[in-house]
Amino acid sequence: METLLYVALFAPLVGSLFAGIYGASPKTLLTGIVTSALIFTSFVASLLLFLHLYSGGERVHVEMMDWIMAGDLNVPFGFVVDQVSVTMMLVVTLVSTVVHIYSMGYMEKDKGFNRFFSYLSAFVFSMMVLVMSDNFLGLFIGWEGVGLCSWLLIGFWYHKESATWAANEAFIMNRIADLGMLIGIFLIYWNIGSLQYDVVFANISNLDITIVTWIGIFLFIGAMGKSAQFPLHTWLADAMEGPTPVSALIHAATMVTAGVYLVIRANELFFLIPDVGYFIASLGAFVAMFAATMALVNRDIKRVIAYSTLSQLGYMFVAAGLGAYWIALFHLVTHAFFKALLFLGAGNVMHAMDDELNIMKMGGMRKVMLGTAVLMLIASVALAGIYPFAGFFSKDKILEVAFDGHHYILWGTLWITAGLTAFYSFRVVMLVFFGSERYKDFGFHPHEAHSYMLWAMAPLAVLAIVAGLFEHQFFDFVHMVLPHYEFSEHTHHMVGQLIIVTTAIAVTGIAIAVFSNMFREGLFSSAFRNNFLYKLFDNQYYIPKIYDEVFSKPYKELSEVFWKQIDMKIVDATVDGIANTLYATGEETRGMQSGNLSYMLRWMVAGLLVLLVSAVAYTYSDVLLTLLQGVAK
Repeated sequence: METLLYVALFAPLVGSLFAGIYGASPKTLLTGIVTSALIFTSFVASLLLFLHLYSGGERVHVEMMDWIMAGDLNVPFGFVVDQVSVTMMLVVTLVSTVVHIYSMGYMEKDKGFNRFFSYLSAFVFSMMVLVMSDNFLGLFIGWEGVGLCSWLLIGFWYHKESATWAANEAFIMNRIADLGMLIGIFLIYWNIGSLQYDVVFANISNLDITIVTWIGIFLFIGAMGKSAQFPLHTWLADAMEGPTPVSALIHAATMVTAGVYLVIRANELFFLIPDVGYFIASLGAFVAMFAATMALVNRDIKRVIAYSTLSQLGYMFVAAGLGAYWIALFHLVTHAFFKALLFLGAGNVMHAMDDELNIMKMGGMRKVMLGTAVLMLIASVALAGIYPFAGFFSKDKILEVAFDGHHYILWGTLWITAGLTAFYSFRVVMLVFFGSERYKDFGFHPHEAHSYMLWAMAPLAVLAIVAGLFEHQFFDFVHMVLPHYEFSEHTHHMVGQLIIVTTAIAVTGIAIAVFSNMFREGLFSSAFRNNFLYKLFDNQYYIPKIYDEVFSKPYKELSEVFWKQIDMKIVDATVDGIANTLYATGEETRGMQSGNLSYMLRWMVAGLLVLLVSAVAYTYSDVLLTLLQGVAK
């Protein structure tokens, strides 16, 4: 089993190094084939580890070597495969395999083909380190690794200013949050003396509750950045500047769910601080509706899906915050399948439309992209939460958790959001694939993607349909590590009514989206766009503008002041002054080395006079000191 662990972990790294060798070379299809095969190898190893655990086998725990040994700090380079980590491993490697195969077609004409696959495989390796580590510091190394790789991938087309800006925004905003996470890790070591999960969770209940609360708060700050929770959310939609496969892998199925994984992995810590958990759930419910409202009006197909990701992450945090950790993980898994499928479908549409993203310039494209239309329809139904698709089972379970805890405001928020989700997901489907063929007015000639790209997407479509049916098997598997969430008898009796109410609002949202498509511009006509709410949603509640005015511009102006007034006039002037003085001194004394006899004799006389004066001063120093004292009196 240890061998399988190493294969699952290091196969993506080997692929990244292989592609990196050809990084600056012209496109080599072999790069895509080899990296895809290695990612698939990692998936197979992860699947075998899953089957080992599912059949009742013991968890696999290895310590490769001593890593950090300084004083009392001893952190081994260790990895653990248990029910939680292997679930994440399967999701990461499965979606990554699909994305790698898909990318061979999507990036086939890009000059950076080899470099792209090197970055993509490096990201998968970092994500595997994150989920497989047996300690908080190893998790943090993987955490920073995916941050670096996301910066490389979001800014992959670095010649575009918008792409480099988006990459920097994502990187900097995550660094702000990661400082909080690092403080949380320091507090854990300071109070427990270890960073190993087993040791930390065995001793966390012995700490003062105030310390535990601060540890939970700081760890969650790190999760807020990685999972783009308010107010550190703006980077997620802007990250759509990267290639679409990047969006499918990083910003739907893996990296952005790392924050949720952190809360789930540290469940024994967060269980002790229910007040912090309730704050996490409340923020998650707010973000769910907050992001959904922005998705309602956006006309960029990738941004709509990005806001949808942000909204669904809110659902996951509600479940995790209320102690239903296995349900949060369940929604993380099902969401990964249909959201990655949506992003890859959007990539097909984008390629077909010569990189055009405005859904108002599309319409009727099912006639030329039937395969993509069917796949995106499946993903949209799953996202809307319609039975028997995967999203129905996982999302409804979260609503039941909120209802069961008598958190009716949270439940109502999520219930309304479910209707908004159904509306905006089918708004995209209707405006892109149905109605009049508006793309002809703009001179576009769309075409279907390569058949192997569609076949690569097919497993995600199948899982988006059937994954929810394995709810009970999933619970039986992960409850060996995660606590069981007990529903009350009242909720058990109300489940049928809750499902009907939730399904009703989802169907209503779909119906409104479908029928409003009878109008050329859907529900939001030109007249409606002058509405205050529309402008508020379309401008992202003006939060990016507020950040720009309050933080970015003052920081830039302050930096210019420091640059011109301090750096240039003081620091640079001081350094340049010292350099100029030394240079001038060298110019004046250079003659000593010229070999000119008369010049050297003058220096000898000057030196002799200095020596004579020094000797006299030393000889009569007592007399001179007495005279000076007399003068002073």
